[in-house]
Amino acid sequence: MSSHAYPADLKSVKNEVTYPAANDGQTAEWLEALDQVIDADGPQEASQLLLALLNRAAQAGVATPLQHNTPYINTIPPDQQVAFPGDRVLEQRIESLIRSNALAMVARANKYDENIGGHMSSFASLATLLEVGFNHFFRGSIGDLAGDLIYFQGHSSPGIYARAYLEGRLTQQHLFNFRHELREQPGLSSYPHPWLMPEFWQFPTVSMGLGPINAIYQARFIKYLENRGMVPVSDRKVWAFLGDGEQDEPESRGALTVATREGLDNLIFVINCNLQRLDGPVRGNGRIIQELEANFLGAGWNVIKCLWGSNWDDLLARDTSGLLLRRMSECVDGEYQAFKALGGAYLREHFFGKYPELLKSVEGMSDDDLATLSRGGHDPVKIYNAYKRATEHQGAPTVILAKTIKGYGLGDAAEGRNFAHNTKKLKDEQLAYIVKRFEMDVPEEKIDHLELHHPGPESDEIKYLKQRREELGGYLPSRNSHKELAFAAPALDIFKDVLEGTKGRAASTTSGFNAVLNALLKQKELAKYIVPIIPDEGRTFGMEALFRQIGIYASHGQLYTPVDSNQFLYYRESQDGQLIEEGITEAGSMATFTAAGTAYANFGMPMIPFFVYYSMFGFQRVGDLAWAFADARGKGFMVGGTAGRTTLLGEGLQHEDGHSHVLASTIPTCAAYDPAYAYEIAVIIQDGLRRMYEAKEDLFYYLTVYNENYVQPPMPNDVEPGILKGLYRFKSAETAEAIVHLFGSGPILNEAVRAQHILKAKYSIDADVWSATSYSELRRDALACERWNRLHPAGPSRTPYLLQVLEGHDGPIVAASDYMKIMVDGLAPWLPGRITALGTDGFGRSENREYLRRHFEVDAESITVAAISSLARIQKVPLEMVADAMADLGVDPNKPDAARA
Repeated sequence: MSSHAYPADLKSVKNEVTYPAANDGQTAEWLEALDQVIDADGPQEASQLLLALLNRAAQAGVATPLQHNTPYINTIPPDQQVAFPGDRVLEQRIESLIRSNALAMVARANKYDENIGGHMSSFASLATLLEVGFNHFFRGSIGDLAGDLIYFQGHSSPGIYARAYLEGRLTQQHLFNFRHELREQPGLSSYPHPWLMPEFWQFPTVSMGLGPINAIYQARFIKYLENRGMVPVSDRKVWAFLGDGEQDEPESRGALTVATREGLDNLIFVINCNLQRLDGPVRGNGRIIQELEANFLGAGWNVIKCLWGSNWDDLLARDTSGLLLRRMSECVDGEYQAFKALGGAYLREHFFGKYPELLKSVEGMSDDDLATLSRGGHDPVKIYNAYKRATEHQGAPTVILAKTIKGYGLGDAAEGRNFAHNTKKLKDEQLAYIVKRFEMDVPEEKIDHLELHHPGPESDEIKYLKQRREELGGYLPSRNSHKELAFAAPALDIFKDVLEGTKGRAASTTSGFNAVLNALLKQKELAKYIVPIIPDEGRTFGMEALFRQIGIYASHGQLYTPVDSNQFLYYRESQDGQLIEEGITEAGSMATFTAAGTAYANFGMPMIPFFVYYSMFGFQRVGDLAWAFADARGKGFMVGGTAGRTTLLGEGLQHEDGHSHVLASTIPTCAAYDPAYAYEIAVIIQDGLRRMYEAKEDLFYYLTVYNENYVQPPMPNDVEPGILKGLYRFKSAETAEAIVHLFGSGPILNEAVRAQHILKAKYSIDADVWSATSYSELRRDALACERWNRLHPAGPSRTPYLLQVLEGHDGPIVAASDYMKIMVDGLAPWLPGRITALGTDGFGRSENREYLRRHFEVDAESITVAAISSLARIQKVPLEMVADAMADLGVDPNKPDAARA
């Protein structure tokens, strides 16, 4: 029997490999022949032989069994391992110091600040996986090029801080202020948050599921930049350390085939399979590792299982009958959890004791010996070999399924216990056990008082630790905002055609946005940085010209002749294409937006993403990713197309967006605008480029654009400040001073203009029309002024821009938009009794714009009635005029409220 494979004689186990009985003579001959091939020519040749046999069987009509899994053992057998290159003793001492300080940091925080929180058990299970990476694989730089990008498992942050303390990058005071970010001394954020620690953390990962999808699209973005010639081709890797419970999030596994389709051999997932989520087992009645292996193998990933530590090797080598492997394969995860939590005697009785032959195989081992049988994710040799093979693999991404124990080494305080995630404090005897377990060289008094321990810069441990990081190109995690990047925003006059309007021709604001984008793409120095991103609606948004103009990115080029190749604007895919068309995945598109929008930090390159999508399927679908984008200090433009609950006609309830601006307003760094005209879009985008890339402000933009065609007017004089601040007077009353003011945004501004005409023509009421480009920006400015005045009562008060621009313009205000009334209501505190909100609260309908706007009461007639009603309430017009106007204009006061209809 070959030494390259673990022998086995197993019955079929659900979701497991089915092994044939070896007592059949013919089968035995085949197995012997296979062993000879392995010994003579190696595993690769044997694999090719098996593939050839399967193909021949298929040609002959033989049904071949579909194998979802490999055996429940390490992918790399002992005879294929290379020697561990590091100093095992020193690395163990460093790891013990990090474990000690991480525990002390969390326990101390909760001792002096009850229930401040923090996590011990996740890092306890992950520590060795990370330390092998830090000492041998994670590169801070690659020569003159940027180094690896690492997505750290969010709950492991205490260990990352503890290592940075030994490295000298964080002080003792930092660690004492863990989860105390608002004290006089500097503190540490609970989890990886670039917004809170902008020179340390690169990626926010603790919202589970976001790390995997962002890592995939980050790795793809590296290939995108390489294929476009923007960065040199390098061996840069993207590592993502993930939890096994986290894999139940749709974002975790939803994009796996993207990584294989794109050939992302620069991507490595390390899934920390400690078999537990927050409350209990991930798959108590199953095997999460085998489930994940089947998923990743099916998606085409290179799968490396790292399940058993080196002290299992001898037992497996002596398992000539395959009984041990059979026992390993039949146990479910709930049992494996108990095997570690309940000690060596329990393991002997309940694991080995099921079969007398297995029990006999460990009769020379004590219960303590059995208790120390380790799992692969805690064995540096096994981990090193898994990482080495992963980094050398070509043509596909790799996932390492590392079996670990949650709360590893914490004994009855957490190890393998269902409450492990909530362990935040340790008793004295528990601390003593941990110190003994890891042979921690930490003074006893420091342990007793939960103090940190640093052996000093001249100690062997610290010199070794720093030497390894120096050889690997620098410290990680580390984030560089590249404030030195030179960038000059283009002048507004490059949008001259847009600013002059359409000269009587009807056009949508979507086409206006496209004109702005095209103007940017004509700027030689700027164009290369622009990254248009579209899920799958390019033609809907009138962007098909980009297919030919800049090409659609395709990592393998275009391997076919497109069906429309005889047309000028054919579907052109190219390896150096600039447009990223993701397909129908807003989450994937948002992950690409994130990679591009943080490229200034990760690549030192001011990439400018424009993510254009169906507005309804934006924030409500990718809200968590958008929040993480803000946390990551992302920059760029999100553009919600086919926007508006009444402007997108015909599509109905699921498609008509009337609330994306409400959702956008919840993100502190998102500047959201609802422009009515193309010139407003030009002003907003030009200033956005200036603020984000020239002035280096950490914010991003959301713009809504529409598919309604109407004449785009030329830009009036001196309106740029008002456009950016959120409000300006668009059209004054023609013959007298206005007694009522009509706010409009998006296409509803045209309804306000029409209402202005009706008011004057039918009722002799003069009104001003105002373009409200951003209610959220108006509110933020007003809140900032209010706060200043509250905290500085003795100083000169500040006046919100809203009140400045309305100074001298008295009278009621009717504000209408294609969005929910809550947007307008946010201004009410500064306009008490003056403002009436009209909006699109409620579900959409399949109808044309005329009927939709009447249904939601945002058409010109409803605006007119609201204006007259507001004037009647302050006795500026007779009360009877309201009823007359409703009758004249066909506004039914008894129709159902659209908000509940």
